[in-house]
Amino acid sequence: MSIRLSAPADVGQALRGRRVELVVIGGSAGGVDALFQLLPGIPADYRATVVCILHVPAGRDSRLAELFDLRAALPVREARDKEPLEPGVIYFAGSGYHLSIERDRCFSLSCEPPVQFARPAIDVLMESSADAYGPRLAGILLSGANHDGADGMCRIRECGGLTVVQDPGEAQASTMPIEAIRRCAPDLVLPLSGIRTLLPMLRNL
Repeated sequence: MSIRLSAPADVGQALRGRRVELVVIGGSAGGVDALFQLLPGIPADYRATVVCILHVPAGRDSRLAELFDLRAALPVREARDKEPLEPGVIYFAGSGYHLSIERDRCFSLSCEPPVQFARPAIDVLMESSADAYGPRLAGILLSGANHDGADGMCRIRECGGLTVVQDPGEAQASTMPIEAIRRCAPDLVLPLSGIRTLLPMLRNL
């Protein structure tokens, strides 16, 4: 499959007239390293909400929120059941539970079966976020070794949200971004450097 990276003109077109209240970032193998490059670039005055989800092994507490709280300009915490989403905060999905967002824009945790062999699953979070936020959602899919996230990105696109996929050519594991590109033809395909530049622009434009 031939993959064309997005040009600066494509970014401008994708952002024109768009207001983003929530950014959901998903990844698996290679996702932690990618977030190390992305999250420190979000400025302290950022007013959108950011929710990150990585495949975390069951039975092991996630320390991702603590890890990134030391590196990000925004406060970082693990998402809790029934907690309302706040602007200007970075949330991480914990381990062992699916994380979704209700239409009242609160988090919900569940023990439903794994999706694409994962719990938490990117698809669950992205699909529920699309239903809650519609065109005011941006979904970003990073490196990963399975197909989780492709259905979620398709749902975001159906609901009018912005879809962004990491360049598979630079991903540590290309399966996840390639499947999303094949399935949903995302608005933008960018290297991590391009996504890092894009993120500060997704702030209630």
